[in-house]
Amino acid sequence: MELPVVAGIDGSRASLDAVDWATDAAVRRGLPLRVVHASLWEPYGGLSLAGSPEGPTDREAQETITAAGAERAVRRAPGLKVLTHVASADPVTTLLAQSEDAAFVVVGCRGRGGLVSALLGSVSLALAARATCPVIVVRGRPENIGGALGRVVVGVGERPAEATVEFAFAEAELRRCEVAAVHAWRCAGEDVPEEHGPHGGRRAEHERRAQALLDSELRGALAAHPKVPLVSSPIESSAREALLTAAASADLIVVGALRRRAWYGLQLGLVGHAVLHHAPCPVAVVPHA
Repeated sequence: MELPVVAGIDGSRASLDAVDWATDAAVRRGLPLRVVHASLWEPYGGLSLAGSPEGPTDREAQETITAAGAERAVRRAPGLKVLTHVASADPVTTLLAQSEDAAFVVVGCRGRGGLVSALLGSVSLALAARATCPVIVVRGRPENIGGALGRVVVGVGERPAEATVEFAFAEAELRRCEVAAVHAWRCAGEDVPEEHGPHGGRRAEHERRAQALLDSELRGALAAHPKVPLVSSPIESSAREALLTAAASADLIVVGALRRRAWYGLQLGLVGHAVLHHAPCPVAVVPHA
């Protein structure tokens, strides 16, 4: 069974960008697109508005938003199979359920202005931190969102994360662009004695070890996608700074999120959290055990 690309929509400008991004991704993969809208307001507001001559019910408004997203996708990609789903439920709960039956979920970074903007920003964050499939948060500058820069950046940490690297290479292959793999490393200053840390201030040794880690983590994906150009970069920096700098020239940045069993809080990590909030390009969060 083909798993669809799911796009969350609320009618905001950011969610329309998410629909566009998801549409292009579905076309590249030959997958159907499912446009999803969820709201908690209908069970309450719908009781007083049903049959009112002043305007449509909340349910009708929800369906209008969803239909507009589907129509936008069809105009962008004629022939694409587009499905819709409307839920009178909490958006996080709905999209998490959708993530169990999706290739990945695409959302905007913010919703409609004011308080709603803050709420939907939280929805995107909660989804990225808890979903069972990859989540793409569409954010950043128009040139990065547009996908014309020819680069997918992937962050490689100390823990093995095959799924993260594989997602980046597969995306780059579909886009016919390069992968820039980034691993950040730090060492003590040259004036710090050896006993204060592994290798003390020997930066060359730290860099060699960082490159060896990159080579090891990238070997499998590179063998599976031999035509994808690779730029492998061990960088002396904090992971946050290294990834955000690399993201400035990227169409997408891919980071991993460790999912711990029997752990029900947000499972994202400090680096993933920072990238989601500050990256100048769309962010893919790939869960792994």
